Amino acid sequence: MRFAPCHHDDRRLDARGAAGFTLIELMVVLSLIALLLTLAIPRYFTAVDNGRISVQRQNVATIRDAIDKFYGDQGKYPESLEELVVKRYLRQLPLDPVSEAANWVVVAPQDPTQGAVYDVQPAPRSAQPSVVVKGPE
Repeated sequence: MRFAPCHHDDRRLDARGAAGFTLIELMVVLSLIALLLTLAIPRYFTAVDNGRISVQRQNVATIRDAIDKFYGDQGKYPESLEELVVKRYLRQLPLDPVSEAANWVVVAPQDPTQGAVYDVQPAPRSAQPSVVVKGPE
């Protein structure tokens, strides 16, 4: 009993005799990659946004700490955020990572003779890059 050689390779040989992938196989692989990306990309951007918000909170805390130290040393609040940099309470005014600008909302103290910067808050997301002066609440 003689058996004929069995060549059941699923790959098709091209004119040069090299094996390759069919168009259907490539389309299936690309669609699987696209499906995985649709799951991963939103999570990536959410993680980036959460990181920016965390940095924003830390920057506000750093500015507030510098304001408190300024008040402890000088007995009054600074006239501007730039005064914290000039008097070396901050190396530089931190940027708001959400708006990518130094557009902090400045809250003035209740007593205007005590200075102009009592507190800072992040600017609303729709605000243009500028320092906005806000009265006491």
